[in-house]
Amino acid sequence: MEVEVKIRGLMMDPVTNMPIVILKDVNGASVLPIWVGIYEANAIALEIEKVTTPRPMTHDLLKNLLLGLEARVSKVVVNELKDDTFYALIWLEKDGETFSIDSRPSDAMALALRVDCPIFVEDEVLKNSKVSGAGADKVNNEELRKWLENLNDEDIGRYKM
Repeated sequence: MEVEVKIRGLMMDPVTNMPIVILKDVNGASVLPIWVGIYEANAIALEIEKVTTPRPMTHDLLKNLLLGLEARVSKVVVNELKDDTFYALIWLEKDGETFSIDSRPSDAMALALRVDCPIFVEDEVLKNSKVSGAGADKVNNEELRKWLENLNDEDIGRYKM
């Protein structure tokens, strides 16, 4: 089953200094942090803050290509967590057919923001992400998750490059 999520915000991991995309269940309290690269975070941040660039960025190009091909992005789904790596699918519709394309979650989310389509996470990914990691990492992950769940809007703020 898929759980609809929204991008709650972007923040920097204070330990690794890497960007984290915070996904939050629209109908509950589940929070899923996904660590992404700096360039991917920038692509997401540009769209969240509605910053226009003089030339199309990669995800803007993808959006323009899909529009030109008369294909529609119906949804993106973070569908798998394997060896601490998240995987995603971009679901497209064209000429009455639906098909999916493998994607990194960060690229799928950046595209979803640009085409205004819903973002989902498989419930198994949510469950497995809560128990992934071993030993001290599990404690740190659970502490981080609790901290993220208790953040308010002012705590998250805007992502700064």
